[in-house]
Amino acid sequence: MTLISVTRLRVRSIRFLPAFLWYSFKSNEQAKGAQGNLASTVRAAGSNVFWTMTVWEDEAAMRSFMRSGSHKEAMPKLQNWCDEASVVHWQSESVTLPSWKEAETAMFTSGRFSSLTHPSIAHQNHQFQ
Repeated sequence: MTLISVTRLRVRSIRFLPAFLWYSFKSNEQAKGAQGNLASTVRAAGSNVFWTMTVWEDEAAMRSFMRSGSHKEAMPKLQNWCDEASVVHWQSESVTLPSWKEAETAMFTSGRFSSLTHPSIAHQNHQFQ
């Protein structure tokens, strides 16, 4: 069994976009080289919304990545940069990335909302815009 991890982030202002994009690039490169990472991808979805999707050998590998390098540096900044942030994880038999449709369905039905400094009204109400 592998672990699928999906995040959805909305940057609350274009003034945070350059730094956000830099850390996103660095974190994605870090993920691609991380021990236990089987696949990694990102996408922009309009209105300053960005998604990440990774496949891990196990939860320990994902957590090791999460707590190191550029990803570790970016995580506290996201609380201020984003007005929406959510994550969903699930177990899979596959070692490949699921479709974005499957990732969206999992997020919209089972996603967990992160604590943010400046959450949108939708985020406060545990809704997606």
